[in-house]
Amino acid sequence: MENIFKDKVVIVTGASSGIGEATAREFALNGSKVVLAARTEERLSEIVKDIKASNGEACFLKTDVTNEDDCRRLVEKAVSEYGTVHILVNNAGLSMRALFDDVDLKVLKRLMDVNFWGTVYCTKYALPYIVANRGSVVGVSSVAGFHGLPGRTGYSASKFAMHGFLETIRIENLKKGLHVMIIAPGFTATEIRKHALTANGTEQGHSPRNEQKLVSAEYVAKWILKGIKKKKRNKLLTWDGRLTALLQRIVPDVVDWGYYKEMAREPESPLK
Repeated sequence: MENIFKDKVVIVTGASSGIGEATAREFALNGSKVVLAARTEERLSEIVKDIKASNGEACFLKTDVTNEDDCRRLVEKAVSEYGTVHILVNNAGLSMRALFDDVDLKVLKRLMDVNFWGTVYCTKYALPYIVANRGSVVGVSSVAGFHGLPGRTGYSASKFAMHGFLETIRIENLKKGLHVMIIAPGFTATEIRKHALTANGTEQGHSPRNEQKLVSAEYVAKWILKGIKKKKRNKLLTWDGRLTALLQRIVPDVVDWGYYKEMAREPESPLK
């Protein structure tokens, strides 16, 4: 069977841990030339060394996706090292946990900067190369981008914005063969909840969920590659995510209450 990922140049943001790291490693295993981006330079260096030790091809660039110039330099790095870009995985993300009544608005701005503008900046500079290659732009999203999550106003808003942006990019490039995929993994065992921002902008520092029972980052990574191969548009990985997306069209009030009760059950939930 043909390996469509062999020698493809792939940029992965948020690649120092979790879904980003797993995705970068999975692409490398499939013969891609991977460019890893994140703010943690030391960790990126370790991952690239691991990939190269397994005869993979990879490089990295310390990148803050909220900085437009960093995103431009990231794409320039990929082109300088490997000549072009075939696939961009917009994975860098940040969450929050606070009611809108209580939250400092700088928290919402921070989430928009990372989750939305980070996607916009990287896509802006990578898109000409990806379109020329009839390649793929991927947005790693959440069920929060399909339905509002209480206590996550900024997170939901940023993911809804990402969806609108990527769907429009898809339509604008219909005649050019661009593939755009939005994937919502569901609750995944990563550090995103540990680093989630509280009402005053400080990190939560721990996860309110049992991480051992969540989907693995490696499982999500495999699905990202499967989705690209099959040219998927939207992919909700979990059965409950797919079910709620369906029910939202039929009984939206029931889904609203369902999400409220689910979020309220979390330890130390801000919901009363």
